Amino acid sequence: MPRFLLTIALLLVAPLAGGAPPEFVSVEPTVYRDAWYARQQSAGRDFRPRGIAKNEKFELEIDLKATFENPFDPEQVDLWAEFTAPSGKVWKIWGFYNPSGWDSEWMIRFTPTEQGNWSYVVKVRDSDGTAETVAAEFRVEPSRRRGFVRIAENRRYLQYADGSSFYGVGLWYNDDYHRRGHGQITEQALDELHTLGVNFICFYPTPLETHGSGVGRYDQDRAGRLDEIFAWCEARDIHIAWNLVFHSYISDAMWGGGNDRFRSNPARNIVDAKDWFASDASWKQQQNLYRYIIARWGYSPSLYMWFVVDEINGTEGFQADEAAALAWCRRMNDYFHANDPYGRATAGTQSGHVVHFWKEGYEIFDVAAREIYEAQEFPMPAGGKPDLINDHPLRASYRNYAAQTAKLWAEFHKPAIIGECGFDHTYYEPGMPGYLATYHNALWSALANGSCATPFWWNYSPYLNDGIVTGQIRSFARFVQEIDFAGSEWEPVAATASSGDAWAMRSSKLIYGWFANPTNGVAKESFTITGVEPGDYEVRLYRTWRGFFMDAETVAAVDGKLTVTVPELVHENGRAQHMGDDVAFQIVRKGTP
Repeated sequence: MPRFLLTIALLLVAPLAGGAPPEFVSVEPTVYRDAWYARQQSAGRDFRPRGIAKNEKFELEIDLKATFENPFDPEQVDLWAEFTAPSGKVWKIWGFYNPSGWDSEWMIRFTPTEQGNWSYVVKVRDSDGTAETVAAEFRVEPSRRRGFVRIAENRRYLQYADGSSFYGVGLWYNDDYHRRGHGQITEQALDELHTLGVNFICFYPTPLETHGSGVGRYDQDRAGRLDEIFAWCEARDIHIAWNLVFHSYISDAMWGGGNDRFRSNPARNIVDAKDWFASDASWKQQQNLYRYIIARWGYSPSLYMWFVVDEINGTEGFQADEAAALAWCRRMNDYFHANDPYGRATAGTQSGHVVHFWKEGYEIFDVAAREIYEAQEFPMPAGGKPDLINDHPLRASYRNYAAQTAKLWAEFHKPAIIGECGFDHTYYEPGMPGYLATYHNALWSALANGSCATPFWWNYSPYLNDGIVTGQIRSFARFVQEIDFAGSEWEPVAATASSGDAWAMRSSKLIYGWFANPTNGVAKESFTITGVEPGDYEVRLYRTWRGFFMDAETVAAVDGKLTVTVPELVHENGRAQHMGDDVAFQIVRKGTP
């Protein structure tokens, strides 16, 4: 039997009273179209498809006849496929309207997660009846792709489907796309980020519903732009945290300054901003949108997190009825757990004010995502002029990140992230050396207190490139790629410093952490890890700004304490050698595999 059937025979169900039932005209895997074009270019060489690889997209292009007024409303026309895996598991995958081809207006996208022979049937329902195809088959071959990202078994970190660790290294990178050719995300920038070791971006897309499309209809130019971004990220192994509901688009006048964009949301024709979370009409409209998002982009292993809502308290709906907003959060969490076939994690935030530690939200979502904007009354130097001895602004800053990450770890047995931070709400302005150090320190202090990803810095753009696109994020990525976050149980371990601050995490195999002293550097200072077993330990110090490990040294633990003194570096061949203000470390007991 051929691995694909080019055109699938149809099985029509008897019509209901009132009209002709739906009818499939053609159902064709996209791979055949690609092979056909390749064959036309290459003088008859054999381009018959050999199947697809595990964890790669399988796409069907579908032409059908049906009765409907709105192709985006599944109550009018409902398209789906049922894929049967070699194991016998059946996957129901929604189809979606995508009028991008002259001979097909519908698609189904699916990513198989098992090797072997698969089969599938495509089904459609409208007001006049149903139709389905006969079963077709395709084969899935081995792949080097690691699969979808999910919460690790230790419930603290993230991992790929193959069990390998995924430690998120990235930041917000919003597209701000409003018309063809005017998005902020570019292939060149993604290439640069990938080269630096970035493995994810977080963004809110420009809303798919516009006053031009109307409620319940989705702008296909904007949807096509998202297809483009997904393809770019997939080609570079960059993942996406998708911010589904950005506070501005459901706010009338909360904060101003561009944060009141409900006027551009056609949902205002069916609900007031203050009732957006509580309204049944609004929820019905939202479900159709989320279904479309899952159907069109849910196939992608690059999509690794549903960032459900950003700064929920910046909306009239939250201020008017917080209980309804929390009920909506639970409803959203349940909806994506029930309908995302690949089981991605959820997250959500309040704004980054010091008082906005959102315990109720962190309890609902899979990932506890705290925001930090330090200028919003977080502990900062008291005076208008930095006191670099008694009240160092860099020390105040990294202690904020350390304390908030540690609080998430202690109060919630789930992955923790700083879900938004930075921009210019810091002690230093972008472009200043202190701003660069603030970002640097945020990376390392969050890591050393148990975060499962780098703080989601706002927002990659020309305004902030000098502060973000530097070797420091590459250095960070090199350090974390050596650690098996997913394969061990982790806990904070007590760490103290002779001067400055130190934090560490440990498993049965490894201790890692960070030691900082912005006042006079870490050279010739020491840090101590307590609660360790006696014996000899291999200590590797990591120069965070240069991005490499120093030669390993052996240190003995005595009376449950392991003390490491950081060496002072000197000039070599006329070149500067300096430890700087911080150092990271990895410590392994001698004899540990």
